[in-house]
Amino acid sequence: MPIPRLAIIESTLREGEQFAAANFTPDQRRQIAHAVDDFGVEYIEVTSPVASPQAAQSCREIAALPLSATVLTHTRCVPDDVRLAIDCGVGGVDLLFGTSSWLRTHSHGLSVDEIVEAAAVCIELTREAGVEVRFSCEDAFRTDPADLLRIHRAVAALGVDRVGLADTVGVATPSQVAALVAEVRAAVDCDIEFHAHNDTGCAVANALAALEAGATHIDTTVLGIGERNGIVSLSGLVARLLTVQPGLVAGYRLDQLTAIDQMVAGIIGLEIPFTSPITAPFAFHHKAGIHTNAVLRDPRTYEPFPPEQFGIERRVLVAHQLVGRHALRERATSLGIDGDEGWLLRVTAEVKRHAGERLLYDDEVDEMLRASAGA
Repeated sequence: MPIPRLAIIESTLREGEQFAAANFTPDQRRQIAHAVDDFGVEYIEVTSPVASPQAAQSCREIAALPLSATVLTHTRCVPDDVRLAIDCGVGGVDLLFGTSSWLRTHSHGLSVDEIVEAAAVCIELTREAGVEVRFSCEDAFRTDPADLLRIHRAVAALGVDRVGLADTVGVATPSQVAALVAEVRAAVDCDIEFHAHNDTGCAVANALAALEAGATHIDTTVLGIGERNGIVSLSGLVARLLTVQPGLVAGYRLDQLTAIDQMVAGIIGLEIPFTSPITAPFAFHHKAGIHTNAVLRDPRTYEPFPPEQFGIERRVLVAHQLVGRHALRERATSLGIDGDEGWLLRVTAEVKRHAGERLLYDDEVDEMLRASAGA
């Protein structure tokens, strides 16, 4: 069944702030906010203003920017926290409560009834202010399903815009996500937000499972940064959906993804991971001879989506011992060099021999092509 809709809650300025290497300045926060807004996300989530005086100031500043996205902030179910969030001018308040036995025992010590009572007060405050309200169960996938459904039914009846399911420690599998989201979907009429941590490498897969089961909103961060191993990466979610239901991401500025990832990587002082979908430095580099032969004929043979869609150029690598003659023919043609099949086989053998002995560079291969063509 097709996914009916998607809204991205971009949380680099909230969850991303919790990444060990993140320490954004006010200017950097504004830069990130404008970048993801230009990309086209529907929501931008910022750190709770209760966290520090600087967080409160930042919340006010981001909320006051001329953005198309709705600015949200994340708060505990504490009336004073909610009042401060509303006073900062945000367009929505994301309430949360730890609902697993672990958090109820070791964090706040409240019963399910007490959680609902505390949520009700804060939901009413938010609704009276005329801004969006979401209530999320933290550590949802280690919460007793009966408790979770009971809580979500209760808060949905109070008029929240969304209920949230958070895989806070990244333990859920796609099948578990699909099953629980489907149960919640059958129990409530409001939207469903999904927040997936990547501790076991399943964040993007779990996000897709959530959408297919009825979730409507997915939390992301640039590069997937966040607490511990982070959450769903913006580029990862885009990549996944492009191969499943590309219309869901057609309205976003996909050509800006690489620049956004590079910007945040520079801010936090880390390289873009080589495993990052779409924006990794080698995501569209082709090397093995069998691969390059097919890619030169039709890039769809070894690419899930065209790099041009993201403003990226593919590269067919030639300075290595796995090089195939078709890749060298393409390189020679680009240099204005032509030769027969015998010449091509000889120069391919020469490149392979040199590359087997030491690291080669592209300009050296170009010189071999020119020298052999003139011989």
